[in-house]
Amino acid sequence: MNEKQPSAFLVGLADQKTPKNEAESLLKELAALARTLDIEISGRELVVLREKKAKFGMGTGKAAEIVEKAASVNADCFIFDWNPSPSQQRNWEERAGIPVVDRHELIIRIFAERALTREAELQVRLAELSYRLPRLTHKYIDLSRQRGGRYGTRGAGETRLETDRRLLEQRIHSLEKEIEEVGKQRQVQRKQRERQGVPVCAVVGYTNAGKSSLFNALSGAGVAAENKLFATVDATSRRFEPAKGRPVLLVDTVGFIRRLPHILINAFRATLEEAILADLLIHVVDASDPDAEIFHKTTLAVLEELGAGHIPVITVLNKTDLLEEDPLILRRFPGGIPVSALRKTGFDKLNARIDEILSGTPACFRFPPDRTDLVSLLYRSGRVFSEKYGENHIEIEAGVDGRTAGMLKEFMLPVEK
Repeated sequence: MNEKQPSAFLVGLADQKTPKNEAESLLKELAALARTLDIEISGRELVVLREKKAKFGMGTGKAAEIVEKAASVNADCFIFDWNPSPSQQRNWEERAGIPVVDRHELIIRIFAERALTREAELQVRLAELSYRLPRLTHKYIDLSRQRGGRYGTRGAGETRLETDRRLLEQRIHSLEKEIEEVGKQRQVQRKQRERQGVPVCAVVGYTNAGKSSLFNALSGAGVAAENKLFATVDATSRRFEPAKGRPVLLVDTVGFIRRLPHILINAFRATLEEAILADLLIHVVDASDPDAEIFHKTTLAVLEELGAGHIPVITVLNKTDLLEEDPLILRRFPGGIPVSALRKTGFDKLNARIDEILSGTPACFRFPPDRTDLVSLLYRSGRVFSEKYGENHIEIEAGVDGRTAGMLKEFMLPVEK
């Protein structure tokens, strides 16, 4: 018989930096994050603050009131939508007698359960230990009783409270070296791919926007696609052809979220490099979500932080099968392409747009007659307009992306004025 999952009392904060309507939206998202781990929600409270207090982040009286409410519904833990300092977290746990989990720890635990590859597991472990380092006296609660999740297993917490700072720092250093080695292997694979001249499209977007569903529909892959936040935390790649004879490498990436822990951004930077180094970003937006514009801005902000703000973007408005005719959301994203990954509608326009962007700028190349491999490269990675064979050369006019143009720079003919 399965043991009952723990229940949580959620606490959100609205202040001068976070208006009440945004705080309510974040608290709703926190509940969705908790349900991703099958945590029961026993109650919730949104606190409107005029000023923060050092001991609990709010007044002592308000903190006592919230502790009493949580006790009245037999909550097993608190989940805060704000990030208390280690001392504040300790004060809450001493006052309430139950663990306090903040938004960052909750997200790390979700990532730990969803990580499948060795690289992702290492990265999650690094994020977990970096989070734990200043919180060695923090009470921990098992949020994975039914499914035997990975957080707290495989040596993650056998001696949680006993592990001293020196041992944690040594393990963090060791993990960083392991991740660096895995990253080198990824670079080798990427260089091999670049030599093949296949352009890369990274599917990005807010978590649960339908990225994996779109990825599967376009490429025929079998990536897990669930109606839960962070269904995918590993980068997965598959080939597909938006236009016949012109293959593209499609990469599914981890979803973004508001207030994504910086330790996760740093830990997953190697995985997110697929987005940073892509030739094109397919930004998936859940058109049926009332907060679609907020999620869109959040994703763009994270991409900018990662250094991917310069890459061409196609905005895809997914889940249009859930909308009524002529919805306002479509007018809020001019140039966006409406699709339904579930019903596979709108793909013709999307594929044409992908091919148009990746075909790139027209250019003329002159190759030696024995370099037919370069001609093949242009056919694979660009759009060939004309092909002429002379006694001592092969002249090709084609549309190419920036990467291919750089690879063939020495063969490019000057543009006639």
